[in-house]
Amino acid sequence: MGAAADATGMPKSIIELQPFRQQMRAGELSMIDLNPTVGAWFLLTLPQPGGATRDYHLENPRPGLQALRLDAESRLRLTGKEGEVLCSLDPATAEAQLELAARSGLPYAPLCEGRLYLRNSVPGTATALERITDLLRDHVWGGDRLVTWVRDALFTDAFIERGRPLAAAAASQPLGADVGPPIARLGAAFEASAVAPEHLGIELGVASLELGRWYPVPGEQGIDVSAIEPLALQAEAAGRERLNPLDAVEAAALDYLVAFDVSQFELRFALGTDHPRLGWSERSLESVRDPRTPGPDGIASAAPLVRTGMVSPELVSRTVAAFAGGFKREHGAFRYGPLARQNAGSHYGFLEQGVVFSKLEPGLATVLSTRDGRLEMKTWSAVDDRGLAQVAFARQNGVPLLEPDIGSGQALPGMWVAHWGEGNWSGSSDERLRTVRAGLCLAQSGPRRYLIFGYFSSATPSAMARVFQAYGCRYAMHLDMNALEHTYFALYGRQDGQIRVQHLIEGMAVVDRKGGRGLAPRFLAFPDDRDFFYLTRHEEPEP
Repeated sequence: MGAAADATGMPKSIIELQPFRQQMRAGELSMIDLNPTVGAWFLLTLPQPGGATRDYHLENPRPGLQALRLDAESRLRLTGKEGEVLCSLDPATAEAQLELAARSGLPYAPLCEGRLYLRNSVPGTATALERITDLLRDHVWGGDRLVTWVRDALFTDAFIERGRPLAAAAASQPLGADVGPPIARLGAAFEASAVAPEHLGIELGVASLELGRWYPVPGEQGIDVSAIEPLALQAEAAGRERLNPLDAVEAAALDYLVAFDVSQFELRFALGTDHPRLGWSERSLESVRDPRTPGPDGIASAAPLVRTGMVSPELVSRTVAAFAGGFKREHGAFRYGPLARQNAGSHYGFLEQGVVFSKLEPGLATVLSTRDGRLEMKTWSAVDDRGLAQVAFARQNGVPLLEPDIGSGQALPGMWVAHWGEGNWSGSSDERLRTVRAGLCLAQSGPRRYLIFGYFSSATPSAMARVFQAYGCRYAMHLDMNALEHTYFALYGRQDGQIRVQHLIEGMAVVDRKGGRGLAPRFLAFPDDRDFFYLTRHEEPEP
């Protein structure tokens, strides 16, 4: 079914933005499968007195294992390996049942014997820094400049990490070079150099780390950690002309990387309750905006769909890690360069559960997972739109830090890495780009692929590209920057029936809630206003 549009040629609602949606009817009832290929989200519409209607956003928590449809007898029919469950939607009782779930106050209210969830709108948690920046940007003229000034004045190098150097003989034993992710290519003077990290929050059972090598996380198969200082890297000949020289501060800053064996995990993405927004970015040029529409996709609201800002209860037990997503919509479009003048400013796109919230734009760095769990990172193109129905989760964030060369296939720094405006790297207008940053890359070692999260304690995009390239990454992209809550990363282990949270950097714990039984982790235990990625371990096959 094609997307409906108004006189501007743009969709009028997020439902009309969905190109693959299918509608089912039974009498006065209507249900839309928002992406039948994914089969996760549905919009149920019930009649109300006076000709009005009421919408309910339903989630099938096990797409691929159970199917949901509306049958001719006005029942929700859930079919899976566990058999079939029928949920009556008789007008005399259905509204009462759904309203009871809607008034529960739960972000996910169980329905149909717990086989289905009603997604309810709830406020997302925001840190004091987030609340202040939103207030300034939304209600104070020139607020974004004020936020930038405060950041540059108070937070420059505020989170920089330094590793205490150790003699090579004192280094703890890492993984072998032929095991795990690719080790970093180091300069001859730094081979076997080691550091004692000061604020690493992930327990590795060792007192020191050899630079560029990988250390397994005890009890978490398929997850490894590495530390690096850019000054220790071997000089890369390929693409050096695309990078800016590193200054002494970022060259000596300690950075951490966490690798996940892709064969064991699935990457997912979720929108926050508030961010990223769907309207126009103030960065987009007036010349490319259509003043008749509230946003680049014709919409500025996700209603009647609900953004919960947290992991579905069905997946909490399998979630092993979560980290903060990408830039807010305010910074998610281009002001300078060719991307600023095409596709309404090239606003960054994102999908959750196969539902388009903002279209994926060509030329932008994209990380995605398909309906069957396949992970990809690429620069999106118009040709890729042909496979959009298969995309379950996707997030775009600027231009690539690394991408394969068209001719040789060799991974090179992206063409805009050294260009502040054209790359939309944020930072100050005088191109002071050094700050805490986070990024993602994909690397291969033998038959195995690895998704690598990078935390850069004080870096420019050039430093990020250098580090990812030295670790053998084939593609890399930026995430977010400027504060620990924006570069948040946590691992979730299980111990004595409780979730054990390990933050990549100890200071990231301030974002979580504290209670009598320990930390209530962000994204798992309560809704958050910011978008995030999370990794779930593959289910064991049934015997």
